[in-house]
Amino acid sequence: MPVRYVETSRLPTAWGVFDIHGFEDPDSNKEHIVLTMGDVSDGEPVLARIHSECLTGDALFSLRCDCGNQLEAAMKAVSEAGRGAIFYLRQEGRGIGLLNKIKAYKLQDAGADTVEANEQLGFGADMRDYSILGPMLRHLKITRVRLMTNNPRKVAAMEENGVSVVERVPLHCASNPHNEKYLKTKGAKLGHLFTGRAK
Repeated sequence: MPVRYVETSRLPTAWGVFDIHGFEDPDSNKEHIVLTMGDVSDGEPVLARIHSECLTGDALFSLRCDCGNQLEAAMKAVSEAGRGAIFYLRQEGRGIGLLNKIKAYKLQDAGADTVEANEQLGFGADMRDYSILGPMLRHLKITRVRLMTNNPRKVAAMEENGVSVVERVPLHCASNPHNEKYLKTKGAKLGHLFTGRAK
């Protein structure tokens, strides 16, 4: 069964009042949300972010990644624009789950990079499924986006779901000694772009 819409409510935040839209995926038994601000259904390009859940980074302020900083930067950018959408997908640890991510952290402590750790646990480098975006995009009537991302795979995901990416907006956050290797691995092995804009 496809992802289905459940309900919408208001969500006051430090960056203003968003609408929070709830969706559920019966196949995986996971719940996903989209935060929107302003009218995103008017056909004009929407400032958007696809953000995969990262409990350690988003909620526990981990310095091992840049996830929490990217989420805050995206919410701030949408607030400043007065219009946008943030797709928050429950795909922890690039799709391997929270407990497996902790196991991957242990392997990283022993010297593995993030890709090597996932592979040593028997997973692919990135297990996320972006096909679940389709029903959410259609429900919100979003057809064109300015996508805040450094990940070309997310640009492709939008286009595969029938949405035109008119601009890739880089989303860079400061590195620290704990995530330098993580960021280098994203660039070297996962193709993330850390300079310039896509054409």
